[in-house]
Amino acid sequence: MDRVYYETAARMRELAIKEYRCLGFKSACDGHLEIAISYWQSLDHVKQWKQNAEHLEAQQQGKSKWYKSYHVQVVEIVREYANGT
Repeated sequence: MDRVYYETAARMRELAIKEYRCLGFKSACDGHLEIAISYWQSLDHVKQWKQNAEHLEAQQQGKSKWYKSYHVQVVEIVREYANGT
């Protein structure tokens, strides 16, 4: 990935959190594989985010410049626990 990718990703995170009530992001990379998780208050907030013009443009850039393919899953956390935190 390049500098523009990281700047775009940072802008999308900021926009999602400030304007669409995203609760946070986590991401990890392993070679060419990237996994990103975003947490939302509701599916309605996700739907609103998906319609944002700047986000749609960033997705088009991702398809044409950075990703050969991608896969999206929408999941609900049923239970969460951790050791030592």
